[in-house]
Amino acid sequence: MNIEQEMYDRVTEFVAKRFPEDWGGAAIIHTEEGNFYTSVAVESANGSVLLCIETGAICEAHKFNEKVTHCLCVVRDDENSPFKVLSPCGVCQERLRYWGTDVKVGVTTDDGTLKFITLHELQPYHWTNAYPADELEHFIKLDLEF
Repeated sequence: MNIEQEMYDRVTEFVAKRFPEDWGGAAIIHTEEGNFYTSVAVESANGSVLLCIETGAICEAHKFNEKVTHCLCVVRDDENSPFKVLSPCGVCQERLRYWGTDVKVGVTTDDGTLKFITLHELQPYHWTNAYPADELEHFIKLDLEF
């Protein structure tokens, strides 16, 4: 099974368990080290403190200093509805670019097929193109032991 299909299977299984009824959504990230990190949106009565579904998984990759290779976010309207892939919002695109423009992200398609493209393909005219790559904040692999 390819990594993208494995991510889809893992995250949809997670949503079915975490949100057995009604709406549900989760994100999954894969790292160069072969790890998967899953997250859900933070729920709150105060909408101004909400975070994107991907944020927790992004933070886990940062915590362990692992390079993100893939990111996928899925939602469903209720337990009887099909899953939808959500392309990353602009904020999450910015967060993921820390690991480079070759990070692959799941994107929304007209026919519901599972499709991944690179951040560069998603935003070929990104503002960072105005600067040399070595001047931008970016991932540096450190030898850390936990």
